[in-house]
Amino acid sequence: MNMLTGFIEQTEGEIIIDGYNMLKKPKKAKKEIGYMPEGVPLYTDLTVKEFVNYMAEIKNVNKKERKEKVETIIEETGLKDVEKKLIKNLSRGYKQRVSMAGSLVGEPKILILDEPTVGLDPKQITEIRNLIKDLGKTHTVILSSHILSEVSQICNKVIIINKGKIVAVDTPENLENKVSGNNTIYVTVEDTENKIEKIKEKIVGIKKLELIQSNEDGTKQYMIEAEEDVDLRKSIFAEFAKENITIFEMKKADSTLEDAFMKLIEGGNK
Repeated sequence: MNMLTGFIEQTEGEIIIDGYNMLKKPKKAKKEIGYMPEGVPLYTDLTVKEFVNYMAEIKNVNKKERKEKVETIIEETGLKDVEKKLIKNLSRGYKQRVSMAGSLVGEPKILILDEPTVGLDPKQITEIRNLIKDLGKTHTVILSSHILSEVSQICNKVIIINKGKIVAVDTPENLENKVSGNNTIYVTVEDTENKIEKIKEKIVGIKKLELIQSNEDGTKQYMIEAEEDVDLRKSIFAEFAKENITIFEMKKADSTLEDAFMKLIEGGNK
């Protein structure tokens, strides 16, 4: 990220930002980038509006348009209610918004956000995520995060890096599907006569049926593993109904981006 923003020079290769080479035309390349670093470095003795206006000045935003542009950014980042407050008196969540507002000044095409939700409470995290999603409609957003559930919710393309090397580039959904495990269903049932053991013989495609948990309310959870590309759900509903086995819950065992990450990293370490 520091190389993309031009803070440090690359040791080899080229960095092209919207057609501009970062080494040959650094000013034009950097003009296309809005950067929100981790740690929220801000001028805390300024008000929110003063800070955004200051960022507009140093980014040479046209004087005639500056006031309007600043107002638009403040509205866009949800800072209107606190625009006259000193930044040092704001919550961490609002400071994140101010930092993001600074990155938006100058209408950059690319936003680079480094760990934008670190240190926030659940409500603030949701608000910042929604803001990033909205910004993604009009900007290219490059997001760095170790919270993989966040990456899965926000991003439409993921790059996984292990020890400085790229090990995967794909959509979150594709990465999750690539490392999905067995074709497995978890089903919670009421089966007072223990008829479920006989079901395995009646439903074609079951490889394995195993009791996972007996609950205090008398229900039991089973793991049912099917053969590859076989969807057992319709058959399970039909056969369980015939045997008077009541289904309380049925769900597929879904893999997560965390699973994909761990599998890819482990593979790279071998």
